[in-house]
Amino acid sequence: MKKCFLSINWIAVAVLAMVVAAVAVGCATVAQVGTAVGQATGVITQEQADSINRGAAAVEKTFQDITPEQEYYLGRSVAATILKAYNVYENDAATHYLNVLGQTLALASDKPETFGGYHFAILDTDEINAFAAPGGLIMISRGMIRCCTTEDALAAVLAHEVGHVENQHGLKAIRKGRLTSALTILALESAKQLGGENLAEVTKAFEGSISDITATLMNNGYSRKTEYEADRSAVKVMNRVGYDPEALVDMLHEMKKNLKPGGLDFAKTHPDPNVRIAELRKVIGPAGKVDVVPARQRRFEKAVGGI
Repeated sequence: MKKCFLSINWIAVAVLAMVVAAVAVGCATVAQVGTAVGQATGVITQEQADSINRGAAAVEKTFQDITPEQEYYLGRSVAATILKAYNVYENDAATHYLNVLGQTLALASDKPETFGGYHFAILDTDEINAFAAPGGLIMISRGMIRCCTTEDALAAVLAHEVGHVENQHGLKAIRKGRLTSALTILALESAKQLGGENLAEVTKAFEGSISDITATLMNNGYSRKTEYEADRSAVKVMNRVGYDPEALVDMLHEMKKNLKPGGLDFAKTHPDPNVRIAELRKVIGPAGKVDVVPARQRRFEKAVGGI
């Protein structure tokens, strides 16, 4: 009897391993095979098998491509969450200038078009921050604009944010968060009996609040690797349009002077500017000086000089 009991437990372990592996690689079919084996041996019930298969199918959805339209609506939700925390700066001239500049840069990116188009807004806050929501909704604070002393520097900031959209960093962060949540629930249930109401939460993990996800993005920021990738995209875009990539370094130096340790802005959600500068040097080469174009400087100061 004891021997039989141990054998059934080892079968259960094998079934669990198969299900978890199936979820990890996004294959619901493998999970169905595992649950079929479990049912045949009496390890799990029909109800438990159905629950496991629903969970595996839900996890598999995270690996499917999100359409441009879905990306747009996700981005709107992200932007709406951000705008609960910050007011929009009402200045038509500055906003128009920002959109002309931003959309010019976006057209030179590897993702020049999105479902809803690129849109740029100014946040009415002294915090030094900027956000790029999926689909091309980009928000930059007054505090960040003040760190830009030239149009080239402002172009660098916007090109960096366009880089986040181009590389779908927001979507990748959302997918990762949702997948982690589902696998965590599945792991917890694996320690139990794999069934019932708790395991059904695996499916609910993919129907969670966008507000919760965007709060994580706002509080934790992107990884260093992701920020470096956005910087490289910014350099590429600036070169294509005719702006000096060295301006991105100048902006980071200026930002470093104004960041407050322990603040709620870039200092919390981004790598240290000096670290980013060191990475940029690998791309743009030795230090140089930005040649300020008078016409650019005049329109820059006219549009955002009073911010």
